[in-house]
Amino acid sequence: MSSKGTVWGMVAAACVGIWLVQNGAEDVTPPVPSSAEAFAAGPQRHTAPAAAPLGPSAPVRMRIPAIEVDAPVMRLGLGADGSLDVPPAGNRNMAGWYKDGTPPGARGTAIVAGHVDNAQGPAVFYALGALKKGHRVEVDRKDGRTAVFAVDAVEVYENEDFPDRKVYGAADRAELRVITCGGGFSKKTGYQGNVVAYAHLIGVR
Repeated sequence: MSSKGTVWGMVAAACVGIWLVQNGAEDVTPPVPSSAEAFAAGPQRHTAPAAAPLGPSAPVRMRIPAIEVDAPVMRLGLGADGSLDVPPAGNRNMAGWYKDGTPPGARGTAIVAGHVDNAQGPAVFYALGALKKGHRVEVDRKDGRTAVFAVDAVEVYENEDFPDRKVYGAADRAELRVITCGGGFSKKTGYQGNVVAYAHLIGVR
């Protein structure tokens, strides 16, 4: 993470599965990443050579063509309890960037989070668990450049096993984490974990 702040455990409040709770729809739960999309044991291997980091500039839009994401990006801060604020629940197509952290494309670990669903149905990152290694994530920035990332892994974690340092830890190149709720689901408490897509910068347009 950027030295501007630490956000260990901040994603826990990102979403609770309102749509599934209201409809009892366990049979339409979002995709779960397969073990083939997780990091392999041993040294991490990346899907493509890394590009040189850009200077800081806020993100304004994110596209993930493989799962049909094309969404504006808003700025998010931390709540009084230290958890990350979330995009408005009524907006199904909005991603949020942790504004006091690293901007996507700059050196470090950038954090983008979004809802998996809301009361109306699937939301922006509903299909995040369907991503595969090598898929592209494109982030339009305020400076007019588009940072292009390649997915290195997609993993799912139960809340009690969430690896804070692995997800949020500092990086010496431009990396990105895209996070939403996932894992097991309970009608009473919603999702029991998070899906995390790991990616690194491979190019700029």
